[in-house]
Formats: sequence, structure tokens, C-alpha cells
Amino acid sequence: MASAARFKKTPPSSNRPRQGNGALLPWLGLALLLLMADQLTKMVILDNYQLGDATYVTSFFNIVRVHNLGAAFSFLASESGWQRWFFTAIGVAAAVFIVWLLKSHPGQKLFSFAMACILGGAIGNVVDRTMHGYVVDFLDFHYAGWHFPAFNVADSAITVGAICMILDELRRVRSAR
Repeated sequence: MASAARFKKTPPSSNRPRQGNGALLPWLGLALLLLMADQLTKMVILDNYQLGDATYVTSFFNIVRVHNLGAAFSFLASESGWQRWFFTAIGVAAAVFIVWLLKSHPGQKLFSFAMACILGGAIGNVVDRTMHGYVVDFLDFHYAGWHFPAFNVADSAITVGAICMILDELRRVRSAR
């Protein structure tokens, strides 16, 4: 005897979240655009600046060339070199995990946007570590002698992604009440 669940009518495809690679492609495309923007800006810096060079832009912003051997805020930068491969492995593992998350949550647009931003940024910094042994940073914000650590487009994408991920979670928790 067949169960009734087997013959349950599925809703029209326009009402279901897209499944499979069709739902994944726009987010991978966004990640690719962010990766390309990151690598293009870093190529411009590498071609036009020597390590330590800076260009004054405004009273609070400079373009500089900095090499970050560590992670965020130069974490572990003074180590002997093992951190290059450690952070590369973390970036690759994060990228694989993010692609899995994107495939697993096709209908969650803000979450997927956040993941795509983080993916593009993570791969951008992995490319730097693999090619150069360091991450190229160049955006330098400062005020009254205080400098925020220099960062790049990949770091910006990761930050935007993290903020969107928090907003998505807050929205999800609020709607569950």
C-alpha cells in the first residue's frame, strides 16, 4: 500500500526556491566579480608602488603599499612563515564550506549575498598568499595621528559579508518570534 505522502502534489516551480547549480551561479558570479576587483586593484598597487610608498588622497585617507604576512590586523605576522600556509589552508577550507552553504540555502538571499562576499574576499587573500607569500593591503584610513590597519578590497568584501550575515541572523531570529 502506497503512502499518501508519496503522491503529495508539489507546488509550481515559481513558488519553490531554486535548487542546484542554477541557484548557486549568481552567488558564485558575485564572488568572482569581487575576486576580480580585488586582484585588479592589487595589481595596480604592485605595479605602481614600492613597499612602504604612500599617496596622500585626503586628510583622512592615503593609498599605501603594505605587505601583511599574517591575518586580520597582522595577527601572527611576525611568525617564521608557517602562518602563510596555515591561513591559506583556512581560506581554502572556508571557501569549500561556503560553497556548500550556498548550495544548502538557495532561497536565503541576504545570507547568500553575505556568503558570496566572504567567499570572494577569502579567495582574493588566498591568491595573494599563494602568489606572493603575503596579502597586499593599500587602503589606509587615519585621523589625528591614529591609523586603522591598512586593508584591501577582499577585506572589505569579507567585512560587508560578515555584517550582512549578522543582519540576516537578527532578521531570522526576529521573524521566529
